[in-house]
Amino acid sequence: MRKGNKVAQLNRRSAHRKAMLANMATSLFEHERIVTTRAKGKALRSYAEKLITRARHSLNDGIKPEQVLHHKREVLRSIKNEDIVVKLFNDIAGRFKERNGGYIRLIHLPPRASDASEMSVVELVERKEPARREPAKKEARKARPSGKSTTAKKEEATPVRKKDEKVPWYKKFRKSKGPDSI
Repeated sequence: MRKGNKVAQLNRRSAHRKAMLANMATSLFEHERIVTTRAKGKALRSYAEKLITRARHSLNDGIKPEQVLHHKREVLRSIKNEDIVVKLFNDIAGRFKERNGGYIRLIHLPPRASDASEMSVVELVERKEPARREPAKKEARKARPSGKSTTAKKEEATPVRKKDEKVPWYKKFRKSKGPDSI
């Protein structure tokens, strides 16, 4: 029996599990939103919230520089990318300064098509929306060199049918090639 064991095993050995959670936390802090399986997302939530709390403690008034350095070194034990740690301490922790927990949101998605795994979006609650680019506007088409306008061409291509005329069923699904074809 495994009484009192609250570690999500995730079918991995401890070294693999720690490395995977550290990599997922790095990606989460870098992109502020990732898509993963539901079980991994639930394990990541508690792991990443502890790191954010550690970064928040370094923002308290009257904290010594040695303590801030200690907090950074503790976070660097799990997150190896120094740029992400700087972002965590300077940007992300500042957003959650007034919040007492619950920094990460899980949004459940439909099952994955390939293996029907339950999927989730893991994101920071107060995340910055990425700047969206405006799609490039298409330039107006230049007039064609022929003397005919495009509306006149459409009128010529549309066949005129009589009411009593029978048309085979398959002709409804084919493009007409001229006024003679029905």
